[in-house]
Amino acid sequence: MSYLFYCMDISKNYEDEIVIQNICLELPSGGFISLAGTSGVGKTTLFNVLSGIDKPDNGKVFLNNEDITGVTGKVSYMLQKDLLLEYRTVIDNVILPLLIKGEKKKTARAQAAEYFEMFGLSGYENKYPNELSGGMRQRAALLRTCLSAGICSSSLQNHVVLLDEPFSALDAITRRKMQVWYAGIAEQLKISTLFITHDVEEALVLSDTIFIINGKPGVITHKIDVQPPRPRSEDFAVSREFTEQKKFVFNAIGD
Repeated sequence: MSYLFYCMDISKNYEDEIVIQNICLELPSGGFISLAGTSGVGKTTLFNVLSGIDKPDNGKVFLNNEDITGVTGKVSYMLQKDLLLEYRTVIDNVILPLLIKGEKKKTARAQAAEYFEMFGLSGYENKYPNELSGGMRQRAALLRTCLSAGICSSSLQNHVVLLDEPFSALDAITRRKMQVWYAGIAEQLKISTLFITHDVEEALVLSDTIFIINGKPGVITHKIDVQPPRPRSEDFAVSREFTEQKKFVFNAIGD
């Protein structure tokens, strides 16, 4: 199989301590893979390398077979917090990546406005972040993330989004709604997703493959291809397959 986005033998040191070592991941076009593990094993460090924010001490990152190691702006990256600016309206928050790239404000607003209905934000363009629910704030942050790498453009190229626990601060009901919503958006916009989560159920529901990272330094110890393949029925989360795989993933974390 050919992969849209992958990394080979990534290692990263901080202050002479190896944080992650020999990490290899593969993300196919339109795929959804999750990275799970306990706190402190280097998941966010790995995302900083994959996004180009940090350079690895060893290894390479590739997008469409192009070496993008240490290059920012090639993939979109959303941190755990929404980081919306409270003094800017919702639309002026989501267009920030376009303004940074030199787009005129009027043009950027027009481009972003086309996606407000798709992202469940129609009618909230001129509201401020403190007027939004937690789920709506995350939708706004995700739209901004999508705009940052041109995902909402008319380009036919594939796009990669890195999400670092984007739903962790939401209540259980809102989180489940956001999971279903994001899965639909990713399919509609042809987004390929790499996802950090501590929620095993979330990883199983959303993912094609789950990579388990363990230890210090963090290394990949397990690769789990979730069965059955996506798309899955609504009953998957209460099925025997789900329960058995959930037990396996829990046991794998910390092995």
